[in-house]
Amino acid sequence: MNLVTISGPPSSGKTSVILKTINALQNRGLSVGVVKFDCLYTDDDVLYEKAGIPVKKGLSGSLCPDHYFVSNIEEVVQWGIKQNLDLLITESAGLCNRCSPYIKDIKAICVIDNLSGINTPKKIGPMLKSADIVVITKGDIVSQAEREVFASKVNSVNPKAITMHINGLTGQGAFELSTLLYDNKTDVETVKGKKLRFSMPSALCSYCLGETRIGSDYQMGNVRKMKLGDEDDK
Repeated sequence: MNLVTISGPPSSGKTSVILKTINALQNRGLSVGVVKFDCLYTDDDVLYEKAGIPVKKGLSGSLCPDHYFVSNIEEVVQWGIKQNLDLLITESAGLCNRCSPYIKDIKAICVIDNLSGINTPKKIGPMLKSADIVVITKGDIVSQAEREVFASKVNSVNPKAITMHINGLTGQGAFELSTLLYDNKTDVETVKGKKLRFSMPSALCSYCLGETRIGSDYQMGNVRKMKLGDEDDK
């Protein structure tokens, strides 16, 4: 079984891209499944079920969805193997721009859309910077010049990645992506012992542990203060 991780900011079009890409993979006779990670709610699993795609969803609740992903990925891989899948796609919530659920030697894809703002590529962090493939969506809504400028911004933060434009509504470009996802020479039997491409935040603050009171007296652990002195106004 091959394993792929797809992440990206909310509403960037991840699920639409995945559905169109899976359709192209199924036309090649491949069996594909999806595990969807999110925080509080998702009905994307219904879309996959309607398309006849094996799917599981995990809601992290009060936990960081990417930490939740890493805590469960080994069991997820075993589920995919039991389903006799050729390819398992894990879809991350993509809510924390600092985190990255990508695993070394596992294909990583970041989905980002043209409407998110010209400087968005600089704001996303390792989720974009360490991806193997960057998929840019919603190009049909902006001009050719805007598409090229946005793609250039993506390339400036991750020059090693393959950059692709995919229309989540029509599926244009999804076939090309499908040809990059499955390789019968890169089967994954387990991810146990593998490493993340980028470390998660390694310290906890009092609010991570459930504190609700505001003020320095209640803040412990990983606390960072802004510089708001008069010297900043000079």
